[in-house]
Amino acid sequence: MLTLTLNEIPSVPLEAEVLSPDILAPLTIEAIRALPVHLGKRERRLDDFFTVDGEPGDEIELRGDLARVKWIGRAMTHGTLRIRGNAGMHLASAMQGGTVDVFGNAGDWLGAEMSGGVVHVRGDAGGQVGAAYRGAPTGMRDGLIVIDGGAGLEVGMRMQRGTIVVGGPVRDFAGLQMKGGTIVLGQGAELRTGAWMNRGTIISLQPIPLLPTFSYAATYNPTFLRLYARRLATFGCTLPYDERHGSYQRYTGDAAVPGRGEILVWRANR
Repeated sequence: MLTLTLNEIPSVPLEAEVLSPDILAPLTIEAIRALPVHLGKRERRLDDFFTVDGEPGDEIELRGDLARVKWIGRAMTHGTLRIRGNAGMHLASAMQGGTVDVFGNAGDWLGAEMSGGVVHVRGDAGGQVGAAYRGAPTGMRDGLIVIDGGAGLEVGMRMQRGTIVVGGPVRDFAGLQMKGGTIVLGQGAELRTGAWMNRGTIISLQPIPLLPTFSYAATYNPTFLRLYARRLATFGCTLPYDERHGSYQRYTGDAAVPGRGEILVWRANR
């Protein structure tokens, strides 16, 4: 396993998209140490900031507080990237495959426009998880993002496919302009959930304020949730589906678009 340990937190954000199994795995230790990173406008060597040890391969571990290190795992297609600490903005941006496991928090734009792979953040995440970048028509296209803690604004903005699970509270505009895929909100969200939603499913395990452009449709337990529950259980996530314990109230919208999305709100039996 290849390990890279951050020597000290950079004074300004460090752009290090070379921190990916696709780039590091085929190189020698000396070649890895000489890879270019950018501190502001200046190009520097990777070993100016990281101590590099171990054997190059598809399994990589990053150690330290990397909250100011941006673009880690950008466009990675395979391998495992384990981060023992916090991660900066744009983690797993445009990711296509492989696994990213963060034992800390992640910054904004986590998994933005990703099309495959799995990301698991054990702490909190920032805003725009799985979202489209400004001006881009489509966000997340496939894959799975699991966040044990909370998340910020615009989770899943314009996502088309894939699944985002947030265990903690989420801020405004979750599912903004959503085109498809699934968002699971373990502790609900703030305001304007599903605003301008076209398609897709938002599942909230707690009551949430709904826009007036969403209409009540039915109360039931969708069969597909059994499949989601089995898959998410491997990440420690519990998704209720048994009618003995409760049921989901289904709302459709956003009628302002008009859209064909749905919001499912869990109601436990009393």
